Amino acid sequence: MPSKVPEGQNRGWIIPIGGAENKENDRHILERFVAVSGGGDADVVVIPTASRMHETGPRYERLFTEIGARRVTVMDFDTRRDCQEPGRLERLGQATGIFFTGGNQLRISTLLGGTPVAKLIRVRNAAGVTVGGTSAGASILSEHMIAFGDEGSSVVSGSVRLAPGLGLTNRFIIDQHFRQRDRLGRLLTALAYNPFAVGIGLDEDTAAFIAPDETVEVEGSGGVTIVDASEVSYTSMDEASEGQPVCVLGLKLHVLVAGATFNLHTRVASRGRLGRARD
Repeated sequence: MPSKVPEGQNRGWIIPIGGAENKENDRHILERFVAVSGGGDADVVVIPTASRMHETGPRYERLFTEIGARRVTVMDFDTRRDCQEPGRLERLGQATGIFFTGGNQLRISTLLGGTPVAKLIRVRNAAGVTVGGTSAGASILSEHMIAFGDEGSSVVSGSVRLAPGLGLTNRFIIDQHFRQRDRLGRLLTALAYNPFAVGIGLDEDTAAFIAPDETVEVEGSGGVTIVDASEVSYTSMDEASEGQPVCVLGLKLHVLVAGATFNLHTRVASRGRLGRARD
């Protein structure tokens, strides 16, 4: 469950990125991550546990250092025992920004889930520390995580499997590489199981900067698909057999691009900076 925000403080930013963010020509997403993590005073811990590529952690260490973070540390976890080491917990306690790289989200959840590290990251985010991640590192941030599922636009019973995520929030479910891998169907299917959450589908090189006031601000070159299931009047998920299509009535869908916003509390979308720039 999400940690309670201490009295007098604000929750930290939560920043899921759809994967394949621009790392060379226009680093706007990563630059803004550093900015909301303290700018020139940012103290960033990179967690590359989702990836089995040894160069992943050092690459983000170089990127965040070049952008201007004051200190960047790569902290990988190979065993659940690693998540109990006092030195690692102390270092995470000093961070102003925590970043999960891409890879396999189940590798993060099986190694970190239920450990002191997972609890500490929730507590630190509730106390104001920025936590973000790209691709698999985006999926892990919410309480309910899409572990895997089928591609396509149809809602099909059994086409997606959910698993517990890190639990920074229970407000949304993330899916990444959204348009590039045709993942609308699996996000809709996940919401058909339980329409409480908001579905956030992130295109590549696109991020949802979720502010302490629960406003989603879009950054990047692609789009963010918001699926609001709060007004769903009927779903046949409980009646459909494995592999059968599912009827869902009352879904509301928004497609946001850079500058547009969505409030997770009020469920209101706005053209935001995009609209003002064009007026």
